[in-house]
Amino acid sequence: MADASDVSDPVDQLDPVVLHHVVNTLGWSDLRPLQRAAIRPVMDGEDAVLLAPTAGGKTEAACLPILSTMAEQQWTGTSVLYLCPLKALLNNLAPRVHTYAQWLGRRAAPWHGDTKESQRRRIRTDPPDILLTTPESLEAMLIGVKTDHAHLLGSVRAVVVDEVHAFAGDDRGWHLLAVLERLERVAGRPIQRIGLSATVGNPQRLLTWLQGTHADNRPGRVVSPGVPVGTSASEPLGPSADTPNTHPAGDIELDYVGSLDNAAKLIAALHKGEKRLVFCESRRQVEQLGAALRARDVKVFLSHASLSADERARSEEAFAEGRNCVIVATSTLELGIDVGDLDRVIQIDSPRTVASFLQRIGRTGRRPGASRNCLFLATGKDALLQAAALLLLWGRGWVEPVTPPPEPRHLVAQQLLAVCLQQHKLGDQLWVEQWNGLAPFDQSAAPVLCHLVSEEFLDTDSGLLFIGPEAERRFGRRHFIELTASFTAPPQFTVLSGRREIGQTDPSVLTEERPGPRRLLLGGRSWQVTFIDWARKRAFVEPVESGGVAKWTSGAVAGLSYALTRAMREVLLGAEPPVSRTRRAEACLAEWRQADAPNLVHPAGTLITRLGEEVRWWTWAGYRANATLSATLPSISDPVQRPTDCYVRLREDLDPKMWSTAREVTDAGGRLVLPDVDRRAVSGLKFSAALPERLATATLAARLADFDGARAVLAEPTRLHISRSK
Repeated sequence: MADASDVSDPVDQLDPVVLHHVVNTLGWSDLRPLQRAAIRPVMDGEDAVLLAPTAGGKTEAACLPILSTMAEQQWTGTSVLYLCPLKALLNNLAPRVHTYAQWLGRRAAPWHGDTKESQRRRIRTDPPDILLTTPESLEAMLIGVKTDHAHLLGSVRAVVVDEVHAFAGDDRGWHLLAVLERLERVAGRPIQRIGLSATVGNPQRLLTWLQGTHADNRPGRVVSPGVPVGTSASEPLGPSADTPNTHPAGDIELDYVGSLDNAAKLIAALHKGEKRLVFCESRRQVEQLGAALRARDVKVFLSHASLSADERARSEEAFAEGRNCVIVATSTLELGIDVGDLDRVIQIDSPRTVASFLQRIGRTGRRPGASRNCLFLATGKDALLQAAALLLLWGRGWVEPVTPPPEPRHLVAQQLLAVCLQQHKLGDQLWVEQWNGLAPFDQSAAPVLCHLVSEEFLDTDSGLLFIGPEAERRFGRRHFIELTASFTAPPQFTVLSGRREIGQTDPSVLTEERPGPRRLLLGGRSWQVTFIDWARKRAFVEPVESGGVAKWTSGAVAGLSYALTRAMREVLLGAEPPVSRTRRAEACLAEWRQADAPNLVHPAGTLITRLGEEVRWWTWAGYRANATLSATLPSISDPVQRPTDCYVRLREDLDPKMWSTAREVTDAGGRLVLPDVDRRAVSGLKFSAALPERLATATLAARLADFDGARAVLAEPTRLHISRSK
């Protein structure tokens, strides 16, 4: 291949057949800036993160040069893996990627949890050139007895990780990195890694993370519109052409409606004839809003994780093809699933991150001449304050950095078990080589390995490790399917109307005492339960007019970040987000500032106030920083409390002397302390059963801590308004 510097136009590097179809099949007169900028680094085999907003052409930016390299170097077998965080996203992308592959006589095929066994057999027998899958399905291929690893995966040369930021911020990212290192051992070669990402605050760090053990010895770069192609991962990345604060403020509007029912009234009345996507922050909210809109004769569709795959697909397909309709969704539609040409995005209350908002607003403005837009409808005062703060950060062009959760010891245990399943037997001195030195799956994992052996999760014999009886008992069901996923799904009952699966509901909806017939809300419709199969966890229903209840048990909520909570404080002190605000929103914010703010915030620092017998330290530091402060100052913090985003509860008898004494310890260089963890919370950590309790608790404590936020608060002056009223 010619050196990239010899080619004046990077487009000339593309395979002529690919270029022909870009012009004649897709009808493109030119490539987008990201697609043009990605050609050289991708075809030169560099690791890369391709950074662009939603609908920025990231899939083509990866596929066009990868296919060109595939043809030029005559790759055979399954040479490319395309990894996605969602099955629905795979289903959405597979036809498009297959079409591109067919230009060169190649094939692409999806493999995930819903793929039929007959299709999997065909893939095992005749591997496609591009396999679209999830990390969980890739793990299942590695540990499963039906798949010949060398035959199916031994030819892999490149991996494309779509929505890579969605992986990196939680335990699925650790799982992904570990599986990629094991995949390289199957392939017997380094594998090029290409991440596709929306806007993040630390793209170079994201690239370094994705490279894993190759970060120090292999070239890599961030590619983004407006950033010179030569920018390396070690160089600062300037704002892209689509940084948030370049959007016209008039495209965003903030409104206060006071209730979900009022939000339904407004959505039903506004923007008739347009296609609207409404984001909610919970499945329960989706169901309640969907039912309220349907009661107002709005053509409405729903999408969330507890609806069946068929039900979601029907909704998304009908919405994509329709006009004058609304789809109400959780973050399931935040990622790159195509739901057609949208007119409007409406946000109920506020997402927790600016990055999430950028994904959502990126759904609009795709038609020529159209602008990106979002209408915020706050259903409560607190939600309005959070939305205003989020938009304040957005207006400054700020986006959260993506940070992997620390100390994933539970995934170290999972990987040790998975490797023993994959290899059948493993040398007790060779296990550390399986991840090529990737921390924390390196020698530092030895204490976890010792625990697995001592508790009979692993057996040893003649210097070899095998799966032990305790692993069989804990995880052996359905060929160790539990070991393939790094996340825990709460138990749910499948809801069926005849033979049609509607979705899943929380067991409490079927067990808690309520007057009258048992009814549930699912798919935006009310259903009456006619029969419950407790053994098989199935509930049979028939449709009724109204009266259904929607409820799901949520996982552990991490609370709001330091940055967002601090922005809420700024709004209370008078900062204005650069967006349009209705009179209702203005009036509510004015009430916040005039009536409430004097007792909650002070411009000179933090504030301690007394409300009745309760003493609150208004830190505005976020949940994790407040949990850290509470643990660090045990002499004055209330031991019976659950930290909040905005304040720490202190002892009722606190006086200025007690406060000064406690603060002197930290001012003198006293160490910050990890937050206390309820031992019952350990059960919510996947694979915690394979860890010593002290290590599982230490993992949760490390993830609950925010030392930087706590230090920032302790560095500020504090005003005490705690005198008792007479």
